Amino acid sequence: MASHHLNFTKAALFKAPPAPKGRKDYFYDEREQGLVMAVSSGGAKTFYLYKRIQGRPERVLLGRFPDISIENARKAAQKAKGEIASGKNPQQEKRAIRSEMTFGALFEEYMEKYSKVHKRSWEYDQREVTKFLSHWFKRKISVITKAEVERLHAKTGKENGLYQANRLLERIRSIFNKAIGWGWDGANPAMGIKKFKEQSRDRFLQPDELPRFFEALAKEPNEAARDFFMVSLLTGARKSNTLAMQWSDINFTTATWRIAQTKNGEPQSIHLPVQAMDILTARKLASVSPWVFPGRGARGHLADPKKAWSRILAEAGIDDLRIHDLRRTLGSYQAATGANGYIIGKSLGHRSQQSTAIYARLNLDPVRLSVNKATDAMFSYSRSEEAGDAID
Repeated sequence: MASHHLNFTKAALFKAPPAPKGRKDYFYDEREQGLVMAVSSGGAKTFYLYKRIQGRPERVLLGRFPDISIENARKAAQKAKGEIASGKNPQQEKRAIRSEMTFGALFEEYMEKYSKVHKRSWEYDQREVTKFLSHWFKRKISVITKAEVERLHAKTGKENGLYQANRLLERIRSIFNKAIGWGWDGANPAMGIKKFKEQSRDRFLQPDELPRFFEALAKEPNEAARDFFMVSLLTGARKSNTLAMQWSDINFTTATWRIAQTKNGEPQSIHLPVQAMDILTARKLASVSPWVFPGRGARGHLADPKKAWSRILAEAGIDDLRIHDLRRTLGSYQAATGANGYIIGKSLGHRSQQSTAIYARLNLDPVRLSVNKATDAMFSYSRSEEAGDAID
């Protein structure tokens, strides 16, 4: 988010470029204190008055530029300031008519004021709501009922799966909760609707599958994808973090990888076992990119390597295995080699109310020992298979 101070003129505001994707830029008028023009990544330009009202910072919407002129925006800002000085709150009046807001307008506000600001996964909100709820965008939020949310939940569960239906229900509930928090006096139509019972997934690479998996991995022609899968298995890190791994995050002296921000919002230090260090050392010697797994996409690093994953599973003759199951595989072999739940949680960056305090007291030494034992156990199955072939 960038801020600029200038004397508002038509020429200057027309020249203001769109903000970077997913962000907003703010231009502050030097003549009228508190008058701001926000510029979205799509190029939309909106006037606001930023002012403290009853001790809280508020953003009063004034109108879009150039639909509203600069002079009229200044007059609207002055009028709003006069109302505030007399004890009125322009925001309350605006909130009082939120029942007439369309779901599309509410969702846009939800994205700009909450999702993009507080959620690293905001793009999923944008994608999923647009995909499943676009038929609501022109409807008033006050007419969306609990009964139709229940029907939508059931329909989505039947056609797209229970998990997808439950995530959609959570998004609807969150959007309407925010509307209530911002002053809407209606009832949340998603409240009281029970989610479908989801079967927790416990799939991981079995001992008899590991030799076939390692053999198929060695044959994979996409070197970046091959090394990515192996590092994912050896570290138990989340897919998004591993894809975005950078050389600056790796300490080759201590064999650790620091993730500055994980899914739970906290940094994490991951021990790198010797097998992972061998892969990373070889890649570093040949690298000219800041990314460990560079790619051709807009972000600069490897995107989701689904095609390579399908080839590996087909070659290994393994069914029903997801990339995320590699993370569960490390934890499973840690448990098999005697690690307790706290050590496993520390290794995988889990967080819960019950165990957070204990995680904080753990250092990396027992985690390092546990990860080493687990990775050695996984590779031992491969060695056993090779020994059996030699005897045959």
